[in-house]
Amino acid sequence: MALSLSTLNQHLLLFLFISYQSLPCSAAGGSWSLLLENAGISAMHMQLLPNDRVIMFDRTNFGTSNIMLPKGKCLPGDCSAHSIEYDVATKGIRPLFVQTDTWCSSGSLTPDGHLVQTGGWGPGYKVVRVYKSCHDCDWEEIANGLAEERWYATNHLLPDGRQIVIGGRDKFNYEFVPKTPETDHAIDLPFLAQTSDKFENNLYPFTFLYPDGNIVIFANNRAILFDYLKNQVINTYPTMPGGEPRNYPSTGSAVLLPLHIENGVVKSFEVVVCGGAPETSFVNALNGKFDDGLDTCGRIVLSDSKPEWVMEAMPMARVMGDMVMLPNGHVLLINGALSGVAGWDLGRNPVLHPVIYRPDNKIGTRFEVQNPSDIPRMYHSTVVLLRDGSVFVAGSNPHEKYEFGDVLFPTELRVESFSPDYLDQTYADVRPEITLPENNLVMQYGKPVDISFTVAGPLDPNMVLVTMVSPSFTTHSFSMNQRLLVLDHARPIKGAGKNTYTVSVTAPPSGNVAPSGYYMVFVVHKDIPSQGTWAKIQ
Repeated sequence: MALSLSTLNQHLLLFLFISYQSLPCSAAGGSWSLLLENAGISAMHMQLLPNDRVIMFDRTNFGTSNIMLPKGKCLPGDCSAHSIEYDVATKGIRPLFVQTDTWCSSGSLTPDGHLVQTGGWGPGYKVVRVYKSCHDCDWEEIANGLAEERWYATNHLLPDGRQIVIGGRDKFNYEFVPKTPETDHAIDLPFLAQTSDKFENNLYPFTFLYPDGNIVIFANNRAILFDYLKNQVINTYPTMPGGEPRNYPSTGSAVLLPLHIENGVVKSFEVVVCGGAPETSFVNALNGKFDDGLDTCGRIVLSDSKPEWVMEAMPMARVMGDMVMLPNGHVLLINGALSGVAGWDLGRNPVLHPVIYRPDNKIGTRFEVQNPSDIPRMYHSTVVLLRDGSVFVAGSNPHEKYEFGDVLFPTELRVESFSPDYLDQTYADVRPEITLPENNLVMQYGKPVDISFTVAGPLDPNMVLVTMVSPSFTTHSFSMNQRLLVLDHARPIKGAGKNTYTVSVTAPPSGNVAPSGYYMVFVVHKDIPSQGTWAKIQ
C-alpha cells in the first residue's frame, strides 16, 4: 500500500535524525548489542532484582501488547501482558499479570529484595504492588495501600526499611509504605507546592538519602534537606543558576556522586543534575514548536558549609535522558532527545550517542561522547546497571497507545545492552575477578569483610577500589535509590595462588549511609571493574 506524503515526510525526518546523530561526533568507545528483538512490552518502569532478573512494566491501558498472559488470566477485554520478567542469564522472558494501572508509578526494593511498587492511574492510584524475588512469582496487589492517590511520585528506601513516597500530581505531601496505624495518613510538604509552576515541572522529584538520615529533595530548580520524621526543612540550598526547570515534564536527570567512606565517615555528599528543558517548552511543544533542551549540568557539594552550584556544559543538549552510576564511579548519560519535553509526541531529535562523565576530572575534560545506538529512546525509556557491568536499555513509547505503524517514533519493543569501554577485551589483564565470596556476601554495618580476587596481569595496589552499587528503580529519567559507595579498605594482600589477592574492606557504618538490603559489590582496578557479586547488608 502506498504511503501518504505526510508519512513519507515522517520517515524522511526520522532518517535524517538518525543519520545526523550517527556521525562520529568525537565518539570514544563503548559497544552495543541487541538482547531481545521483541520483549512483548515497552519498558516504562524497570528494576533489577537480586536474583539477576529484570522486572519491566508499562501501563494496563496501552492497548494489546505483543505477549499474552497465561491462559485464564485477563484484564477486561485484554488478555495480553503489561509486565514481564527477564532472565539476564538465559535472556528468557515470562509474562506477569499486573491487574491495576501502573502508568507513571514509582517503587523501590525492600531490604528482603522484594519490589514494592506504588500508585499509578485511575484504579491504580492508591494501590501498592509487591513482586517477590522468586522464580515463579507474580504481582500481589494491595488495594488502598496508599493514603493518597499517587501519580508521578518518587520513592526512597529509608534506614528503617520503610519507603517514603514523595509528591505526585497535585499531591504536595508525602507518606510511608507500608502504612501503620501511626502513619496511615499523608503529611504536608509545602516545598512541593512552592516549586510547582504553571507547567508543574516538579513531578518525580529527585530524592537522595543524606548520611545523617534526612532526605535531600530537588524539585524544579531548587533543593532542600528535609527531616521527614519531624516534617521540618533543615536546609534550603541555592537555586540552580539559570532558573530553568529540571523535573518532569521539563525532564532532566540527576545522580548522587560516589560516597567515599574513610574511617567510618562519608567524605562529601555531592549531587549532579543534567539536562532538562526551558520552562515554556511544554506549552510550545503542544503548539508544534520544539525548543532546544538544556545542555548544562549543575553540580553541588551539599555537605559544604556554604554549598554553591557549579555549572558545566555537556557535549549536546539532552531532555528525557537517564543518568546511570557505573561501578567505577563514572556516570553514563544515555537516552533522550535534543529538543521538546516529556509527554505524548512532544520530543524531537533523538540523542543516540551516550556520554561518559568522569566526576574526578577537571571541568572541561569530564565528558566523553560514546558510540551511538541506532534505536531512538524517547519518552518512557529506561535503563538499569547489570551485575556484569553492562547497562540494560529498554523502552520508548511516546504515544498514548502502542503504535507500531507509520508514526515518527514507533513503540519500541527491542532491548539493548550498552557495554562501556571497561568491558573491552583490551583490559582483560587489568580486570579483577572476584573469587570469594562467589555470591551472597553478607555484610554487617561497620564490620570488616575479606574479598578475594585475581588479576591476570600486574596489580597496582594503589589503584584498587571496592564499590557497592544499589539496584535502582528507573522510570521517567530518574533512577530511584541509586547509590554508589566507595568502601574503606586496606591495601590488597598477595595470596598463595597465582595472581590472587585479598582486600579487607569495612562495611558502611549505618543504614543512613547504606539502607539495609541488597547491593552489587565490585572490585575496581585502574578504573576497570570486576563482575559484581551480590551482597546483603544488615
